[in-house]
Amino acid sequence: MHKNRKIGNLGEQIALQTLKDAGYKVIAQNYRTQEGEIDIIALDGDTLVFVEVKTRSNIFFGHPLEAVSPFKLKRMKKVASIFLQRYGFNGIKNVRFDVLGILLSKGGVRIELIKGVFLDES
Repeated sequence: MHKNRKIGNLGEQIALQTLKDAGYKVIAQNYRTQEGEIDIIALDGDTLVFVEVKTRSNIFFGHPLEAVSPFKLKRMKKVASIFLQRYGFNGIKNVRFDVLGILLSKGGVRIELIKGVFLDES
């Protein structure tokens, strides 16, 4: 397995545990459509949350959260819309987009969760 894929897989496992520890109920992982992919879909109370996970082993190419572009966020919104059309989720009144950044280094693991990333509609 390629090193970047191993880092990504480890990051997603850390992300899953982090979200579960925070009280999220994970309902889907790596949800794919022709429009793109959402790493994790979960419930946080009565809110359906679409989570993008970015993992880095160093900051040579920037902080993990810097890797989430406006284009990626718009694509997440499209995929989320497809998910909601397909599965409905009656009773869900709130939808949120979170980004979880994970930095794996020799000094340990640094995790940063940003809840409610706002999308520019323009």
